Amino acid sequence: MVVKTFPMGAGTTFARHAHDDHQLAWARRGVLTVHTDAATWVLPPTRALWIPAGVRHVTQASGVATMQTVYLDPERCGRDWTAPTPVTVGALLAELIAHLGAAALDGARRARAEAVLIDLLEPLHVATIELRMPRDPRALDVAAGLAGDPACRRTLEQWGHEVGASERTLARAFLAETGVSFGRWRTQLRLQAALPTLAEGGSVASASERAGYESPSAFVAAFRRETGMTPAEYFRA
Repeated sequence: MVVKTFPMGAGTTFARHAHDDHQLAWARRGVLTVHTDAATWVLPPTRALWIPAGVRHVTQASGVATMQTVYLDPERCGRDWTAPTPVTVGALLAELIAHLGAAALDGARRARAEAVLIDLLEPLHVATIELRMPRDPRALDVAAGLAGDPACRRTLEQWGHEVGASERTLARAFLAETGVSFGRWRTQLRLQAALPTLAEGGSVASASERAGYESPSAFVAAFRRETGMTPAEYFRA
């Protein structure tokens, strides 16, 4: 395993790329957003994303962040996950990553630490806010428009007039290509938009306003429906 640390200023973006090794992308400080062709994940310090070798992705920091990422040899790492997979980062995993980043480890100590780290990598069993993008060009235009303004209240019918498709056509595209209805997709988008504010210590009120909710209580209720926990619980290790 190789551990590398990347200090990232607000808005820092690593353009679309892929690695020959598997990658565990994690923000020791701040919040990361990882985009693949299929989906987007927002990662507070209590979450990391397993990115299989060869998967093209973009990594962004919305605010100031420190990414401490682990690169793993596909032939030796003991995990064969073929799709990006969120994992929980608790105190032990966080300390192991720091430990493996130390230059003074000899071969035997490194091997023991690597084996424990692999043992700690388990798929996240609670819901994560994962946003899949539609492939239909018209639905993708709608998705891009909402990503630029998550608080937008335009209906799907109104979007249809703009992109040249009926409301029914767009609704079918979202359901077939993202796995959820348009309404739930927009909820996921809004919650994702709020996560960086929360991860940086902002209030629920500020996050809910950014996401376009009429009240903090409505935002918390939507967050709980989607993830099974409150925002405070989501960020707790």
